[in-house]
Amino acid sequence: MSLAPRLDIRQSQSLVMTPQLQQAIKLLTLSNLEIEAFIAEEVEKNPLLDATAVREVATPERPEREAPAGADELVAGTAPAEDRGLDLDYATESHQQDSVVDGGTGPDGGLSLNGASSGGLGGEDGPDWDSLPDDAPNLAEHLEAQVALILSGTDLTIAAHIIDQLDEAGYLTVPLGEIAERLGVSIARVESVLSVVQGLDPTGVGARDLAECLALQAKEVDRYDPCMAKLIANLDLLARGDLARLKRLCGVDDEDMADMIRELRGYDPKPGCRYGGEPARAVVPDLFVTRTKAGWGIELNTATLPRVLVNRRYYQELRHGPQDKGSKAWLADCLANANWLMKALDQRQRTIIRVATEIVKQQEAFFLHGVAQLRPLTLARVAEAIGMHESTVSRVTSNKYLSCARGLFELKFFFTSGIAAADGGDAVSAEAVKSAIKALIANEGAKILSDDTLVELLQAKGFDIARRTVAKYREALGIGSSVQRRRARALGG
Repeated sequence: MSLAPRLDIRQSQSLVMTPQLQQAIKLLTLSNLEIEAFIAEEVEKNPLLDATAVREVATPERPEREAPAGADELVAGTAPAEDRGLDLDYATESHQQDSVVDGGTGPDGGLSLNGASSGGLGGEDGPDWDSLPDDAPNLAEHLEAQVALILSGTDLTIAAHIIDQLDEAGYLTVPLGEIAERLGVSIARVESVLSVVQGLDPTGVGARDLAECLALQAKEVDRYDPCMAKLIANLDLLARGDLARLKRLCGVDDEDMADMIRELRGYDPKPGCRYGGEPARAVVPDLFVTRTKAGWGIELNTATLPRVLVNRRYYQELRHGPQDKGSKAWLADCLANANWLMKALDQRQRTIIRVATEIVKQQEAFFLHGVAQLRPLTLARVAEAIGMHESTVSRVTSNKYLSCARGLFELKFFFTSGIAAADGGDAVSAEAVKSAIKALIANEGAKILSDDTLVELLQAKGFDIARRTVAKYREALGIGSSVQRRRARALGG
């Protein structure tokens, strides 16, 4: 064998994760609102990019050209280079929904996209500004404003530290000894300041456990007598529904026990939650689905999709101006990045439309008749139907919401496992079974339904389901067992 050096030519294929490829993959997973923030950052970095607030929508007078195959082609580098229209591919109608307030409220509490408004922000009298949340103080600010009027000096510093250690529910989760050691003061002084904090509004804040929280509220309304103290000290018995033992411990009869429990139910177990945390934010849909004369109309929410353009006039000005070799390279790089971003965004939106169209096609019974008709569906099935990779479909359905006449749903909601039909017919989705379980329990009346009884009733409806599956779905719905429901009813819940 010769050991002399030589040159060989070999041909091989490999997938290289270029920055453009990584960006294309990242864009698929972002929601419309995240895309808006991403575009704003890119516009700041690239002087050749311009963003406007509204995108053009295809109309019968200006039809959209045929869409390419999908994001897989873009990733592979085989997508066409020209810019194309987006949004609808229905020649008969177009649907321009600039925001969620363009429609009213659907029959199931969701968004109705029939063009009529049923109040709220889209009412005839315009926006109801009084109903919008104001800049209310959070829990810490609310408590600090009160304690500053009562304490001063070292005690105020201790109080501020205690308030800083409260969780969102208003509970103190740090031991007093740790606070005393950290601040270099005695535990007695920390306890004294804590008693002041516990006297602030809302009542019950600063408690170290649920029993102390309820006791503080009972004392506030002068209901903390020995019987109530015994009841609060034995909340575990109340949770188990052991009323007989509770009556013996408290020394009361049935009427007094019922009155005490009713009083206890009126207290707030999490007093800090009315101030704590950030206000809940409404989910903005990424897609609108409407019933049209020709079938189903699927449209992107253009209100959250700025239109990105390359400022070619500015490019020409810079190109013909005085510049060195480094400036020319920088300008060419800006132009290439701007063109790539436009194509990537356009392809992302086309891919979302294609995936959503297939989901609506597969789950048409749901859009017509409700969750009881939801079919089992997998990512692989959708990917195979539209000729994409399963991972691409998974990225498209992440953090995306669809609004239809039945409400607002995450795209992942439409992918559910299947339950076999008792008669050997088509399988039904797990969500449909959960809906049936919820309906049966909601209408169980005086007779509490056990899991075995639920299995029998579900099998009568055509669901071939085991008892352990019923229990799993019931727990997922947050519904207690038959024993827990019976105890809750006995307690007046």
